[in-house]
Amino acid sequence: MARVNTPANPRRIVFVHAHPDDEVIGTGATMAHYAATGAHVTLVTCTLGEEGEIHLPHLAGLAADRADQLGGYRIAELAASCAALGVRDQRFLGGAGRYRDSGMMGEPTNGRPRAFWGADLDEAAAHLVEVYREVRPQVVVTYDPNGFYGHPDHIQAHRVTMRAAELAAEGGFAPRKIYWTAVPLSALTAGIARFRDSAENPFAGVESAAELPFGTPDEQIAALIAAPDHQDAKLAALRAHATQVPEDSWLHTVATGFSGEDSGHEHYRLGFGERGPGHGPWGWERDLFAGIEAIR
Repeated sequence: MARVNTPANPRRIVFVHAHPDDEVIGTGATMAHYAATGAHVTLVTCTLGEEGEIHLPHLAGLAADRADQLGGYRIAELAASCAALGVRDQRFLGGAGRYRDSGMMGEPTNGRPRAFWGADLDEAAAHLVEVYREVRPQVVVTYDPNGFYGHPDHIQAHRVTMRAAELAAEGGFAPRKIYWTAVPLSALTAGIARFRDSAENPFAGVESAAELPFGTPDEQIAALIAAPDHQDAKLAALRAHATQVPEDSWLHTVATGFSGEDSGHEHYRLGFGERGPGHGPWGWERDLFAGIEAIR
């Protein structure tokens, strides 16, 4: 994986995700877009995703309660996903296997010795500071304080990212902006209506967007990256995570957009920094580097 910044890559952006496959769902088109436009795109993955479900029967023996080898297998899946997105710089926080997938909130796996949920915040943030020190990103992308939907590793990824920015500021190389992944309430509302009578309804039993653990009022969205030309790359990256995402999974529906009219569209809240020039009724930015005057 390339780790050298060159004058040809003046824009530098770091994505911090909890597990392999998380990079695709909410940010895959964005990653592919910036990679294609010459930015230096770095993906930091915090765990190997050892607690994930396995949807390939012939690999069931890799599960955490059997051989416990799923994490190693998912390293290869993540590499294939990054290749599909055009991302050449992928790292694991603190090195592969330093932190373990914590499982869902409240599970006994939350308390395992290497579980990311229980990691010392400053220690984990120091690993990310080293990435910031080397890459010097102007922009960082991660989750909101609730980890988008409440997964402990997503919440911890948010905490680590924000703490690392504080520590990097002391050294004078903090990112200029930090974005949090988001889905506008308008898109969720349209999606619920779109799939209400579908046999493959990812919102089954949901009457309104207010019932979901995620969803951001449109006026709180800061940026929209519209990258329909990279939707095929995003879907190819999703297919690379075959142990986690079967072909009939609702995640393919989510990846292609909730409303049916937003293929390759990904939205963000601004967690840190100053908002740049925007467009439309809510002034959404069309570039995560908007308003950053000096790219160096």
